[in-house]
Amino acid sequence: MYDSFSVVPAVDMQDGEVVQLVGGERDTGTRYGEPVETAERWVDAGAETLHLVDLDGAFEGQRGNADAVETVVETVDVPVQIGGGIRTADDAQRLLSLGVDRVILGTAAVEDPEIVSRISATDPDSVVVSLDAKDGEVVVDGWTEGTGLDPATAASRYEELGAAAILFTDVDVEGQLTGVRRGPIEAVTDAVDIPVIASGGVATLDDIRACRAAGAAAVVVGTALYEGRFTLAEAMAV
Repeated sequence: MYDSFSVVPAVDMQDGEVVQLVGGERDTGTRYGEPVETAERWVDAGAETLHLVDLDGAFEGQRGNADAVETVVETVDVPVQIGGGIRTADDAQRLLSLGVDRVILGTAAVEDPEIVSRISATDPDSVVVSLDAKDGEVVVDGWTEGTGLDPATAASRYEELGAAAILFTDVDVEGQLTGVRRGPIEAVTDAVDIPVIASGGVATLDDIRACRAAGAAAVVVGTALYEGRFTLAEAMAV
């Protein structure tokens, strides 16, 4: 999935606009424009993969930015992974049939772990399980509900069920430009052999280096890119 360490721009969508939330809290977002134009801008800047999140879907359980997602997939010529509001195998397979390369399952995978196996059986290497951690606990439903699950233990379980990768988001530092915490990332990367995509807290190029040193196969970057802390080219050079 990731042949070498990758920097993946985030295109998080809420109410038809690109936003970046602070600490995963609803209505804390700064808005950065229209999704399709933003996606094209990152591809033009050299992005080799795009990370799309339907925040309305994550919070409400029903995807609210489906049209924008479909247009992005039709428009760009790089792999796209999408999460937020994908609750059933039918939802996932519909997106894959539209040309999405990887679906990201969070709440659905926690509520029904076998969904990972069912989708992977028909679409191998297409499922990324999202483990979003707050205070060391996996949270779901738009980061609002605790599950009691330890991220590293959960990651190992989903690897056994056929997940192609784990997306690990450190919600405690998400969107705050305070820097990544290497320890929580290492705990997850040490627990599995499949790729781990790190997310949350990236503020500097040193944070990119820290994610790589922690064993991550890729890092999703949002606010730092949108706020111009560094360019995508600089991050990819790292």
